[in-house]
Order: sequence, then C-alpha cells, then structure tokens
Amino acid sequence: MIVPELGRQDNVALPDLASRICECRRCPRLVRHREAAARHPPRRFAGEPYWARPLPGFGDAEARVLLVGLAPAAHGGNRTGRMFTGDRSGDWLFRALHQAGFASQPTSRSRDDGLRLHGAYITAAIRCAPPANRPTPAEMARCQPFLLEELARLGRVRVVVALGKIGWDAYLRARRAAGLAVPRPLPRFGHGARATMPGGPVLLGSFHPSQQNTFTGRLTRPMLRAVFRQARRLAGP
Repeated sequence: MIVPELGRQDNVALPDLASRICECRRCPRLVRHREAAARHPPRRFAGEPYWARPLPGFGDAEARVLLVGLAPAAHGGNRTGRMFTGDRSGDWLFRALHQAGFASQPTSRSRDDGLRLHGAYITAAIRCAPPANRPTPAEMARCQPFLLEELARLGRVRVVVALGKIGWDAYLRARRAAGLAVPRPLPRFGHGARATMPGGPVLLGSFHPSQQNTFTGRLTRPMLRAVFRQARRLAGP
C-alpha cells in the first residue's frame, strides 16, 4: 500500500529540496521497483503503508559530519520514508551514531519515532531503492544534482563518512562536478580509509552496515563505532 501524501519527517533540513526529491520520477526502472515493493511486501510488512517515493536526506542543517550511503532499502526506507529507518542496517548505524553523540536515540523504527540527529546529516547516492541494490550509471547521474545541492547548502561540513564504495565514489564525483578539487591520485575506498580534500573536509571510509557485511563479520560494531568516534574528533566541538 503506497502512502499518497508527503507525510512528516523529523529533523528534515532543506525542506524545499526535500519536496522536490520526493516528487522525482526521472528513472522509470526505479519508480517501477519502489512501487512494486509497496504492492508486494514480505509477509512481515503486509498491510503496512509504504512511502514508495524517493527519499530526501535528513538531519542537522548545521551538520559538521555528512554521511553518504548507497540507497534506501526496498522494505526499509522505501517503506518508512526515512533513510536507514526500519531495517537492520539502520539498527547498526543509529546505534553507532548514538554512541558517538550524533543521534538522540540508538534505534529508528519510523519517521515519527522522535529520532534527532545532532551535528550530522544523512544522504545517499541514489534516492530510490534499486533492484538488487545496483543502480545503473545513468540513474546515478540523474540523482547527482540532489547531492550537489545538499553539498552546496551544508556549508559547515568538516567530515564526510562514506558508507560503502558507492558512497565514496559518489562523493568524489560530486566534488568534481561542482568544480571542487580532489586529491590526485584519487583516494581508494576501504574501511578506515582517510583522505583530506584540498581546502575541504576529511573523507572517511566505512564498510556499509548491510546484512551482507554484518552477518559475515566483515563489519563489526566496534569497527563501525570507531569510524564515528574518529568523525567526532575530526569534526570538533
């Protein structure tokens, strides 16, 4: 069941941009996939309303730390209407953010659950859930202007945390598209990777808190917690 109205998102910054993102239908394949997920949910979510629209970023408009993820989960953010909300990736992420002092609570179940971000803003390379979590290059390009606008408006960011290689690459591409300098050679993604942008923020890499990484032990809670503690130190008071 698709939610027909925009609804309320706690802690949404940049409301005019958020409205434009939510109305986007530029990628037919992604539109079909996000709406099909709402029409045919797994049994555990049967009867629940689905957002089934693109997701804007959310968080603190004065953020010093920016998180760049991949895309909403088909039955996570695509269902709840907020990034990393209502899925197991979010369980890991918000617990780590809470422990580092960036989130008001360690869990996030719905966009009306009272969660607030302090000094942090969460966005993604793609705003719709892609089939098999694999957006095409053309879909990435069509979504990039939203990220560019966020980067231009979030003027206090000192640290960017890339959640996965797609987030890492998307941030570097966005910098180049905006005419901002990037290191040469381009820094390579890895968990714990660190690169300082010329005249800009520090870029930190983290494995994405997907079940593929957390179930296999490739990413552990101490590993994720360490990334955000480092982000806290680099961002300053």
